[in-house]
Amino acid sequence: MAISVNDSNFEEVVLKAGHPVLVDFWAEWCGPCKMMLPIVEEVATEFEGKITVAKVNVDEAAGTAAKFGIRNIPTILFFKNGAVADKQVGAVPKATLVNKVNALL
Repeated sequence: MAISVNDSNFEEVVLKAGHPVLVDFWAEWCGPCKMMLPIVEEVATEFEGKITVAKVNVDEAAGTAAKFGIRNIPTILFFKNGAVADKQVGAVPKATLVNKVNALL
């Protein structure tokens, strides 16, 4: 299951994680974000124990979104060792996310 992350806990949950982290930047009003929700949850379930899956609502965590230059949503950032290792903008098939996660493991 994906973890909700905000400006106050982003560093602890994402940047200090000891394993790869997929971070989904989204908003309630975003149609493509809603399309990605079940896909992101499936990835979270399939890779449980290997990666952390986090969700950042850009309306509630504007500081974090700005820090990482999020201009379009959905945007998914893949972190490894506290740094952005890959990026995906827009709605994509599950296989795209799985391939990017596997590349980090």
